[in-house]
Amino acid sequence: MSKPSDLGSLKIGSYILLPHSDQPSGEPCRIVEYDTSKPGKHGAAKARIVAEGIFDGQKRPHVGPVSMQIHVPMINKKTGQVVSMGGGVVQVMDSETFETIDVTMVDPEAESKLENGATVEYWVVMDKTKIMRVKAQ
Repeated sequence: MSKPSDLGSLKIGSYILLPHSDQPSGEPCRIVEYDTSKPGKHGAAKARIVAEGIFDGQKRPHVGPVSMQIHVPMINKKTGQVVSMGGGVVQVMDSETFETIDVTMVDPEAESKLENGATVEYWVVMDKTKIMRVKAQ
């Protein structure tokens, strides 16, 4: 799920969906560089951004007019507890619904701190799930 927004209203740290060959709806990305140029004699002001993919870490450039409509992904931030780990898959039990989900994507910084029983924050974005950090006990 996503909502439309003007490209000119975004800033560094915002999240957007940028086109990707594997995903026609777009890859969720975080803006790491943002620059605007003044309007010229025959055109509108342009925004130049560089965004980094949340799930793949790949940098993607994008240029467009500041009035351009772009989609912003809806990020569902949840907490859960690690039930088991093995084979590159982490099983997490949600703290609110008590359902268990299998997560294959783990942030590299959080991966070293993972252990059974740890409380984690995980994000659900565009039907993908990623463990973002381990919460302090």
